Amino acid sequence: MDFAGKRVIVTGAGKGIGRAAALMLARRGAEVVALSRSSADLASLDAETGGGSIAVDLGDPAAARAAVREALPADLLVNNAGTTELDAFLDLPQEHLDHLYAVNTRAPMIVAQEFARSIVARGARGAIVNVSSVSAFVGFRDHAAYCTSKAALDGLTRVMAVELGPRGIRVNAVNPTVTLTPMAIKAWSDEAKAAAMLSRIPVGRFAEPEDVAEVILFLLSDAAAMVHGVSLPVDGGYMVAP
Repeated sequence: MDFAGKRVIVTGAGKGIGRAAALMLARRGAEVVALSRSSADLASLDAETGGGSIAVDLGDPAAARAAVREALPADLLVNNAGTTELDAFLDLPQEHLDHLYAVNTRAPMIVAQEFARSIVARGARGAIVNVSSVSAFVGFRDHAAYCTSKAALDGLTRVMAVELGPRGIRVNAVNPTVTLTPMAIKAWSDEAKAAAMLSRIPVGRFAEPEDVAEVILFLLSDAAAMVHGVSLPVDGGYMVAP
């Protein structure tokens, strides 16, 4: 897949899946504009990609909107930024639900709105990939806020696909299983919990960020021209396992 001449916005590009996608896109010719909270992460990424970056807290709606406007125009968008908190449902603080919704659901909406408005105004064509999770499909213990935010992101993806497809913008989601990022290590550090999850994955391992990044690039590419409105598990068979 060749992305020469394409400008791509990648949110949450400082670490994990976002960083893997940004590096992969840059190696395949794209100009990458990275959005993330950590200036240090972005500086090291810029050194590898030769691209530009914007440090921003995407949980702040005004800051998110300003940052993506600064990053525009662009041809492609990867809405990857996300966060998590671990709480039993009965102990879930409202603040944690609000925070995860702000970062995992509202921020992708804001970024995609500005991106799509720019595409439409230019009379161009584009593609968006929202990075969701198998948590959109399955209820995981202690993940009430996270599962809620990702299920909402999948619902948003479907509406975006219906409304933006006729305007020349393809929209899809990827739904990874546990992927070996710093956030996943936080959520799955308990060995017994991780072993139970791993036993349900037929390919016998958790995902690496590059496994997910390859699928993101496919969905962004012209090779996926008729793939639209899907939530695609990247899960090693977890969703079909008994």
